Amino acid sequence: MDKSDFQQALLHWYDQHKREMPWRDCGDPYKIWVSEIMLQQTRVDQATPYFNRFMEHFPTVHDLASADQQEVLKVWEGLGYYSRARHLHAASKLVVDEFDGQVPDNWDNINKLKGVGPYTASAVLSIAYQKKHAVVDGNVIRVLSRYLGIEDDVRSSSTKNAIQDAADELISEERPGDFNQAVMELGATVCTPSNPDCEECPIQADCVAFKTAKTNEIPYKSSAKKRPHHQIGVGIVMNKNEEVLIALRPDDAMLGGMWEFPGGKQEDDEEIEETVKRELNEELDIDVSITKPFMKLDHAYSHFKITMHAYLCTLENGNPKPKSSQEIRWIAIDELEDYPFPKANRKLTEKLMNLDKGQQELEI
Repeated sequence: MDKSDFQQALLHWYDQHKREMPWRDCGDPYKIWVSEIMLQQTRVDQATPYFNRFMEHFPTVHDLASADQQEVLKVWEGLGYYSRARHLHAASKLVVDEFDGQVPDNWDNINKLKGVGPYTASAVLSIAYQKKHAVVDGNVIRVLSRYLGIEDDVRSSSTKNAIQDAADELISEERPGDFNQAVMELGATVCTPSNPDCEECPIQADCVAFKTAKTNEIPYKSSAKKRPHHQIGVGIVMNKNEEVLIALRPDDAMLGGMWEFPGGKQEDDEEIEETVKRELNEELDIDVSITKPFMKLDHAYSHFKITMHAYLCTLENGNPKPKSSQEIRWIAIDELEDYPFPKANRKLTEKLMNLDKGQQELEI
């Protein structure tokens, strides 16, 4: 089919089958921008409740810009990739200060916002302002590589550039935002990674992968590097007032702006209990003794995995100092829910709070 037929078939299908989303067809550039930041690393079904919660707390860009970073991170808590929240917060201040509270409607200005790259800029400009900028994400790569029969490795920049060129050529001038959403929607609901529902596809007739029975082979993606697995030792230090010690991660570090129980990576030929003692000495300039194991859990990040070993500890010597963190605090256990913690640490806080509420033994 020619370009016009391709556009019409895709847009007609989209009009009939698009899913309801709280940011879809809202006409609000702020909501569209926030949704696109959330969707950078998160599926629609996962992002939706967080989006709704975020909008309840920060219904306008002015509300977001005037909020404290800790409040923003607390509302974002659980969604992961916390640099997105920090950058969104910083960018909201720029929108208010330099763009009169209006999300920029042109390429140069929107790319001045922290956390906005070519994909997000294209998505916001096309959906919010009907500017002709084609998006390319994983769904678009899958749909267009199958439709065009592109068998080259989609991890390579040359293949991604070829698909971007194709998207730029195919995008509708009259409905660029709907076109972008249609391709992504097709990839998410019909042209799925495995077992695509080709019979329901509006562009099936000219899809090369379908006609050559290669939907299982296209797109071709070379194997990813194996993610390393680290053993992490963490100390839960409690004082005589039954307060626990928490540390604030630097803004420029992974999970920046989030609170955690201090600890770190196990070194070669080191017992995990010694890891805890060494890390707390290096990070806080204190000596601790380990009373008993508290919790062991596995967690996966985008580029590595961890097994976290948490221990209840007693302060033996020294006055804690934030040598490698922004700040440290002694807080009561029931205050833990007021602070933003990354997911793995949040599991520790939940167990601590449940034990405390149940008046079970927490003495160390």
